[in-house]
Amino acid sequence: MIKSLLLFLLLCSMEVFCSTKEFVKNKIEDVLAKIPPDTKTAILIYNPLTQDTIFKENHTVSMVPASNTKLFTTATALSLMGGDYKLSTKIMTTDKNIRDGIINGNLYIKGFGNSLFTIDDLDEMVRQLKRMGIKRIAGNVVGDDYYFDELYTRTDWIDDEEPNVNLPPISALVIDRNREFVRRKIKMRRRKKIYYRIINSYQNISNPPLYIAELLREKLIENGIRVEHPAIKGHTPQDAVTLSESSILLKDLIRVINKHSDNFLAECLFKTLGAYASGKEGNSFYSTQTILKFLKDNGIYSDGTSVVDGSGISKYDLVTVGAIVGLLDKMYFNLRDFKDFYNSLSIAGVDGTLRYRMRSSSAENEFHGKTGTLHNVSSLSGYLKTQKGDDLIVSIIFDFKSKYPNYYRGIENQIVEILANW
Repeated sequence: MIKSLLLFLLLCSMEVFCSTKEFVKNKIEDVLAKIPPDTKTAILIYNPLTQDTIFKENHTVSMVPASNTKLFTTATALSLMGGDYKLSTKIMTTDKNIRDGIINGNLYIKGFGNSLFTIDDLDEMVRQLKRMGIKRIAGNVVGDDYYFDELYTRTDWIDDEEPNVNLPPISALVIDRNREFVRRKIKMRRRKKIYYRIINSYQNISNPPLYIAELLREKLIENGIRVEHPAIKGHTPQDAVTLSESSILLKDLIRVINKHSDNFLAECLFKTLGAYASGKEGNSFYSTQTILKFLKDNGIYSDGTSVVDGSGISKYDLVTVGAIVGLLDKMYFNLRDFKDFYNSLSIAGVDGTLRYRMRSSSAENEFHGKTGTLHNVSSLSGYLKTQKGDDLIVSIIFDFKSKYPNYYRGIENQIVEILANW
């Protein structure tokens, strides 16, 4: 009698679950029915704890993911390096005795992928040298960015890439995002009268290691430290020791990358990943191979996956929503790194690129995700906590010819909100 009752209750609960799941599926299909028929759609919604697929459409079809590519870059880096890994900028020397206040030989400034290094950080490093009693540099000031290759632009390493976004040089040695402030006086004419207008703007640094070496030399001199030779670009010897170091933790860097979808920082991390994994140099080949190896080693579906950059700007990046969900599922069960990864994502209605989305809905503050926008592409992937407390992984990509990105963001919002109310 008791066994019969338990069986009856189990069958009833399964029937309620299936009917509720069917109801949610129908509501999502009603939303998708609104979009133009020439739109390519890929969706996968998955419960990582029950391993139940809530909704799927074209989940094994390769699509351009736009900035959802950053999920692959940051997840791979976090899993391999750990959130407390330091990305540094170092001032170094081969002189092992500096108690006399003289550096006999060159002073090196070497970058190890610290892409948030600023001029204020450089000032502090110079002050540290002064506090150490350094009074004279007997050699050159050398800028070293050889932790990466010398291909500074994405068009240099991606064949047939169209330059749709003008990023500053991607280098291992960075200062102020490799841009400098410039003020120009522009000659203007109006009604036969000539006048001048001051224009303030930023321009990209063409040669980061040389620029930063020259800047360091200037600051040393300003602080009363004599430098006998000019600034140059070069290699730091292997026996050099560190005098001063400025670092950022990986978990803090990926929080900026994912929340704000920062393309420049993502590309610098992409090459850092290649340098770390290969032990040779940061280049696109090593970086791509590292990400693909990570997917393979962790059993993440990777058929049809092509990763050529770290930001997702390229039209040659191709992934499936199945691969994205597989990646997010792997991170969900990564006890060491999930907190740092989850905290790097934008929060619906709260911050980052999702700050103004899904406000005053059940998804507000409950969806943590990564947006993506490219020409004719809109994507959204992340983690959702439903009203009844279930965790869901959501991945949506639209490739459209009609309407505008905001229209498809609205569709994405509706789908997430339906799931949040489930």
